[in-house]
Amino acid sequence: MRLRGWLEMNNLPIRYKLITHFMLISIVPSLLLGVLVSFTVKRIIDNQVNDHTLQLIGKVNTSLEHVVSNMQNITYFISFDPLVQAFLSGGGKELNSEEKYTVSRFLQGFTTLYPEVAGILVADRHGRYMSKDMYARTAEPLTEEIWFKQAVDSRGIFTLIGHPAARNVTTHTNYRPDEVISVARAILDPHTQEMKGVILVDLKLRVIAETAKDVRLGKTGYLMVIDHKGDNIYTPVHPMIDTFPLEWIGEQSSGTFSKEVNGRSLQFIYLKSPFTNWTTVGVFPTNESAAEVRQIQFYVVSFVFATCMMGITASLYVSHSISRPLQQLQTFMHKAESGDLTVRHTSNRQDEIGKLGKSFNKMIVQLRRLLELTEVQAKQKREAELRSLQAHIKPHFLYNTLDTIHWLARKKDADDVAEVVESLSRLFRIGLSKGNERIPLLEEIEHIRSYLTIQKTRYRDKLNYTMDIESGVRHLEVLKILLQPIVENAIYHGLKQRRGPGNIRIAAYRAGETLILEVADDGIGMRPEKLAELQARLDMRGKRFHSVSGTDALYAAGKALDDEAKKASGEGGSGYGIVNVQERVKLTFGEQYGVQVDSQYGKGTVVKIVHPVLDKSGGSDVLDEL
Repeated sequence: MRLRGWLEMNNLPIRYKLITHFMLISIVPSLLLGVLVSFTVKRIIDNQVNDHTLQLIGKVNTSLEHVVSNMQNITYFISFDPLVQAFLSGGGKELNSEEKYTVSRFLQGFTTLYPEVAGILVADRHGRYMSKDMYARTAEPLTEEIWFKQAVDSRGIFTLIGHPAARNVTTHTNYRPDEVISVARAILDPHTQEMKGVILVDLKLRVIAETAKDVRLGKTGYLMVIDHKGDNIYTPVHPMIDTFPLEWIGEQSSGTFSKEVNGRSLQFIYLKSPFTNWTTVGVFPTNESAAEVRQIQFYVVSFVFATCMMGITASLYVSHSISRPLQQLQTFMHKAESGDLTVRHTSNRQDEIGKLGKSFNKMIVQLRRLLELTEVQAKQKREAELRSLQAHIKPHFLYNTLDTIHWLARKKDADDVAEVVESLSRLFRIGLSKGNERIPLLEEIEHIRSYLTIQKTRYRDKLNYTMDIESGVRHLEVLKILLQPIVENAIYHGLKQRRGPGNIRIAAYRAGETLILEVADDGIGMRPEKLAELQARLDMRGKRFHSVSGTDALYAAGKALDDEAKKASGEGGSGYGIVNVQERVKLTFGEQYGVQVDSQYGKGTVVKIVHPVLDKSGGSDVLDEL
């Protein structure tokens, strides 16, 4: 099913493919980028909000620790005062009026110096006390107060009591319990560690409130402070949550989490102070933290939408600009397919489609020329067939006539005449070869042997020849009549010019994937300038037909052959046979094959024909490539 769906998609028009492609590379990445940016921005903003809130809470805790630290220092200063020490160590002896006044002024100085102090009270271990701003409601001993016992249990460690509730001590200003925070510290004898008394300090809550309420979290968020028992130290006037259960944070000293409280989703960020043991909690609705995220998401969505619209517009325009000329070209091709070869693609485009249109026009022109050439060739073929029928009887008549002469010569005991006639008959039979262009090498050797037999009858002892043919190459096929033009040149332009008898050596051997046919003579040879001229002609003839392609090559080849034949006739045919062999080999098998000539004047000439190995049984790579 997947393969079928893929094939059906491949069959879609190119316009739809281009539109789909542009959609995939523009719109889909934009959507993914939008989602990724929204997610990343939300996560980054949430982290920044949490980090910023924790920093604010840390600063609030630092301010609270500073205030509490001042209260602790106050207890130390008071405990070191000599009159206070005398009061705590009096053993029931009270101070005189002047000493009490001095202590009262001393305590009042702290409340003046530190406006956040609501009152200071010093009580000894018997319950007696001294204070400027605080007094006992009843005659009950202060040693029974909770704050007193907590301070004694802490053994001199500064203790935060929290909001005073149901205690027997109040202030002249009559602060409500929820308006002050009580701290206390027991004073111990440094030598005996005996408890001597307790110093109680009331801290105004407004100091903590002013520190916490100045911190705003979003539009409606706030800070609240709770003690180690979960009791509220400070909460705003209209809190979103009345109490903060310690179970929500466990043993963690800091962190953030979300909770559903009274139908509202709230975000909590908390930080515990190790000095005061108080926990400052930031509370704000989660939707307020997402307001900036929603704003950024709006911009991202707008950007993605604009990008998608631009991508759609661009994809439609580009697909139309590509598919429309292709459709026009397809229409022209349909007309040409129906037989109308007069159509032409008219466009000034310089891109690939314009080049394709120009190639289409060239193809139509070439097609018309090929059709015309086909008509000419068909006419020539019919004429050739007619000539073939007319000449069909001639070879058989010639063979029969030569056989008759041969047997008449034998009958008259003219053996030399019979041998020449027999050689001439073989020469014609192998030369015609029933119209085959390639013959076995053995037949080619037999052909040249017949030719040399005839020539030796003419030149007698002036012409001698030898043949050296490897046994492994005799079955290979070669182009017919390759050696005869070479040997003819060797006789007429080599041996005939020298004095005395001459020798021709014909060899055939294999060199790798090539067959070498070699004709060597010890004739007059060629002068260097004549050799250079012949080699230049061979090189030019080898390259002439490979520089032209298509139907022009057919016309050029025919004209070149005619010109060369006329030229050779005018010059007496010198070298024409070798040039003709060069053309045939290179046109048939390629540039890497052909004729090589080496000659030294007065010593002789060696002509090599480099021919591909054509094994009739196994085929040939050259033929496969061709």
